Amino acid sequence: MIRLYKMCVVFILCTLCAAACLAQSIKGTVTDSLGKGVSFASVSLKSGNLILAYTTTNAKGAYTLPVPAEADKANLQLNVSCVGFKKEVRKIEGLEVPYNFKLSAASNQLQTVTIKDKNPRLRAHGDTLDYKVSDFSSPQDRVIGDVIKKLPGVSVAKDGTISYNGKAISNFYIGGDNLLDDKYNIATGSIPNGVVDKVQVLENHQPVKMLKDKVVSEDVAMNITIKKDAKLQLVGQETLGAGLPDKYYADINAMMFKDKYKAINYIKVNNTNFDVAGDLVAHNYSSYLSRLDNDKPGTVLSLGTAGDPDLPRNRYLFNQAGIINLNNLVNVQKDVQLRANLSYLHDTQKQKYTKFSEFYLPADTIRYAEVQNNRSRPDYLHTQLGLTINKDKFYLFNSFIADYSKSTDYSALVTNGTPVNQVFKDNLMDLSNEFNYMKTFKTNKIIELYSYLNRSTEPENRVIDPGLNPDIFNNGAAYKQLTQNTDIPTWFTNNYVGYKIPGNNVTQSYKAGFSLQSQTLKSDLNVTQLNNATKLVGDSALNNLDWQRRKLYAEAGYDIPGDILKMTIALPVNYLNIHYNDGYYGLNKSLDRLYFNPRLTVKYQSGIENYFSLGYNFRNDIGSIQDVYNGYILKNYRSLYANNADLTERKTQSASLGFNFRRAIQLFFFSVNASYMHQDANNIASSILTNNIQQRIVLPYDNNVDSWSLAGNISKYSFGLRTTFSAGLAIQTTKLNQILNNIVLPYNTVSKTLNFGADTKVSSKVNFSYKAGYDQTTSKSSAVATKSKFERLIQQASVNYNPLDNVFFALSGDHYYTHQQQANDLKYMFADASIRYKFKKTKADIELSAQNLFNTKTYSALYLSANSFTSSTYSIPGRFVLAKVTFTL
Repeated sequence: MIRLYKMCVVFILCTLCAAACLAQSIKGTVTDSLGKGVSFASVSLKSGNLILAYTTTNAKGAYTLPVPAEADKANLQLNVSCVGFKKEVRKIEGLEVPYNFKLSAASNQLQTVTIKDKNPRLRAHGDTLDYKVSDFSSPQDRVIGDVIKKLPGVSVAKDGTISYNGKAISNFYIGGDNLLDDKYNIATGSIPNGVVDKVQVLENHQPVKMLKDKVVSEDVAMNITIKKDAKLQLVGQETLGAGLPDKYYADINAMMFKDKYKAINYIKVNNTNFDVAGDLVAHNYSSYLSRLDNDKPGTVLSLGTAGDPDLPRNRYLFNQAGIINLNNLVNVQKDVQLRANLSYLHDTQKQKYTKFSEFYLPADTIRYAEVQNNRSRPDYLHTQLGLTINKDKFYLFNSFIADYSKSTDYSALVTNGTPVNQVFKDNLMDLSNEFNYMKTFKTNKIIELYSYLNRSTEPENRVIDPGLNPDIFNNGAAYKQLTQNTDIPTWFTNNYVGYKIPGNNVTQSYKAGFSLQSQTLKSDLNVTQLNNATKLVGDSALNNLDWQRRKLYAEAGYDIPGDILKMTIALPVNYLNIHYNDGYYGLNKSLDRLYFNPRLTVKYQSGIENYFSLGYNFRNDIGSIQDVYNGYILKNYRSLYANNADLTERKTQSASLGFNFRRAIQLFFFSVNASYMHQDANNIASSILTNNIQQRIVLPYDNNVDSWSLAGNISKYSFGLRTTFSAGLAIQTTKLNQILNNIVLPYNTVSKTLNFGADTKVSSKVNFSYKAGYDQTTSKSSAVATKSKFERLIQQASVNYNPLDNVFFALSGDHYYTHQQQANDLKYMFADASIRYKFKKTKADIELSAQNLFNTKTYSALYLSANSFTSSTYSIPGRFVLAKVTFTL
């Protein structure tokens, strides 16, 4: 034991001696010329070219540098350096004194490095993906919408809907500000692409700051960033044009994109088939109403027209349109915005077509043949005023919307040899206010107050003459005209209180509220005799139905906003009371229901840029006032509707599974989604078809619908070919039942869609794009021997060539091929061309364009549904030439 103690003492003494040998050090400070300490300055102790010790100064500029015991004390020197200062070297004279340095400033310029890589690049940071606009634009592109169509992973539908990797965007921001809600056609069709720096895709987008990383969002949004120089000045393009035969065009706009003020204001007028109403499309309007639980009554009456052909609107539209659109947003202070959107549209549209329809029954085929010449004069006025305060701990949103529309439509038609004239007047007034308030307490809990109020009325009046189907409407006696009037004035409100408890892993959400809907369906169908006396068509041609829908609801929700697993569970319970009555028919019914409608969404991040998604939804739905009126309404000149069943109740189960894959550095995107939907309803529509009228009632029979769908999209940019390739495939199967002429007909309809596209830069002067879409629809029934099959191929191509920096040629063409078993194949070819010259010394250019070069003046379209086939032939605008002058601000 004594020997062990001695060994320990010797070891400790040796250690202390070694430490004493190394204990010598050099201390000092490093300051600038003003005596302020320089942090992170490099201090090294050298002997010749050998570095013996190294350290950096702290925040106050002090340093301590150990001196090795074996170092040659006679040849030591200190080297001190820092970026922005001149280097200093001092010889060590002794270790007892501090060595302080005062560095003088130095101007050091890094050598310029030039990176020569013209390939497009995407930058991914978090949930944001950046597209550099200059990487994908070409000299022919006029507006930012032209560039967005070319972005890998992004697709744009015919109506302007933007989708990213197969999912439609929820919001479109300009410099981070929501100027337009979801009416982003205004931006994509107006903002010059030259003022935009980047297009950003925002995944998992949560617009409310205080809910970010607390409440899971599956939304995808898009933001465009504006170049710095464009923020400092007024942006605008003023275009005036005239052409033959009798064409005119004008587009005068002014835009501002400052941080504190953003605006897009313009006036457009034209009769060149350009549909200005497309600027007013709200791409997410149906989902917005669904979120509000506001099933607004739709327009009841119509002219019974064939609808629009499946062509781009500029191919078939006869119009004389004008629009004033004013959109202004002010950032009053940080996170506080005021916004005003005002638009007025006036148009006169014409349509002329012939239509042939067949309805297939087991023992018969019902046929309609008609020729229509229609004219429509719509006026739309939209006003929206909004306030948004979006802070980290506080959120307030209020939006007031007023919509007014007035439309008068005229129709002269011949149906199965009988002439019919119609005048249809439709006036809509819709007022609403939405209020949302959220606040975070010191305990990190969140309180929410929400209120929505809506008032709408839409009186409709349609007059039909001369006496149509006298055997049905006037006991076989000749008469002068029919007049159908309808209106459904509506009050609706939805209000709730919410409480959220954010946690480290789970955010709990609870809310309770109520909604009320009050409506009255008023209608009457009158016949005017030859002596101008007016009376109801019959005892069942009148409605005065009162409707009340009361709903109490409570919901518990749980959000898991994890990095790998994101999940949302919603557990709503609803108590519903509906009462409706019409004393004229002795109708007085009530319905009370307690519903549980769970929802589940799951997102699993299987990689940095790929994830799986899963969704399930069970929903109970109740029909509307338009399901239970007992009196007949002549919806169009040959469709007489009534109901003879209880209120519609539907149970819908839906499930979806998807996979999204992305490689931003390789510009590769892929998604595949599958879904299933099953719906049970307690009634079914029954139609009685004859060769001159269609009558429909609702009957109390079980009604089931099953639908399966599978869709996949892929997009890839080829660096070698400088081309963006895209492709998509979708398959959907739907099984349902119909009752026609008292016969139950089960139908199975299968639709398949395949599309392909390529957009390439052949060279710096030539661009080429090509798109093809193939559709196939097959419909068959076990009760009908015939099987219907419809095939359609659409091809679109364009080439742009700019031989000089200020000369631009463009040529584009569309090809349409349709095959249907019951008719001959249809083939159509359209082509457009333009040449544009840009003046170098002035901000102006002139353009000469020609549309429909082959002067095609008629177009036929085929439509196939479960048991019907329709062939329509439309008159469309022929060839015209237009010259335009554009001045750029």
